Amino acid sequence: MRFQPCIIPNNLVKPKLNNLIILSKKADEYCELIEAEKLPNLRILKAANHPDQIESNSSANILFGDSILVSMILYKLPELKWVQTTWAGIEPLLAQGLRRDYQLTNARIVFGPLISEYVLAYLLLHERRIFQRYQAQQNKIWDASLTGTIRGKTIGLLGVGSIGVYLASTMKQLGMHVRGYSRTSRSCAHVDRYFHGAHLREFTLGLDYLVNSLPDTPDTRHMVNSQMFEWLPPHAVFINVGRGSTVDESALVSALSTGQIAGAVLDVFENEPLPQDHNFWKTPNLFITSHTAAPSLPGDLVMLFIENYHRYNNNLQLHHLVDFERGY
Repeated sequence: MRFQPCIIPNNLVKPKLNNLIILSKKADEYCELIEAEKLPNLRILKAANHPDQIESNSSANILFGDSILVSMILYKLPELKWVQTTWAGIEPLLAQGLRRDYQLTNARIVFGPLISEYVLAYLLLHERRIFQRYQAQQNKIWDASLTGTIRGKTIGLLGVGSIGVYLASTMKQLGMHVRGYSRTSRSCAHVDRYFHGAHLREFTLGLDYLVNSLPDTPDTRHMVNSQMFEWLPPHAVFINVGRGSTVDESALVSALSTGQIAGAVLDVFENEPLPQDHNFWKTPNLFITSHTAAPSLPGDLVMLFIENYHRYNNNLQLHHLVDFERGY
């Protein structure tokens, strides 16, 4: 007697349950927002703010959290398939010896608007001489001198990833000429001219503003150095919203102290918090912000996770995947 195979109707097949761990300093906020969405086939196993709260051999296949904390518990999660970080930076997850047998997505896409606001604020601060006018006010001086304008100025974007693309769009709409230096990007319609490879000098010459948003990789380390500062005109301003490792800090101190460039705005540094004995604290024409250019807003990050979760749950390619070999 031949037995016919049992065929279970699709509507009776029980969908796979996805188990999520949230690991972040803001875990409770993220958990509340995710629970409110009632995502299909998702169970939150744990919302924790410290790695010690996560048990070994957890059945979690999805991990949502801060890169540095996530890196500490990868070994505890044998079923892990996907990590969504709350950071744009994923350097802690690239450390030698850490596993890479999972899909990694970062949060770079949510920071474009915030970074653009930050950069624009300091462009206007410089061009409109806001601090100088306030100082004149304090001294009861009527300062009717002309100010500059960003319209018609040339901005160079060192890195044209998701943040660089948003910067290009913002600055182009304000009438700036936009140059882009990138390893691979060529497609942003708001970049007037692209530069690649050995054309870094040509990219740099004549810039009014240079903005770095490059990631931390061996190829980008100290890319902004004494040579680049020599290529920039004396009125140029450098802004770093990428990674501190991209900048030769001693070369920048020298460039600002000698007037080789007009100013700099730094949100990121090689060592954070910036040591109290660092020369930056007493360097002229330098604005320091404490890695605050793009705050991680829970609502934005949860929406990013939700969008990617629906793709994961439906076996679609995730957005904002990180290439472990390239480091971004």
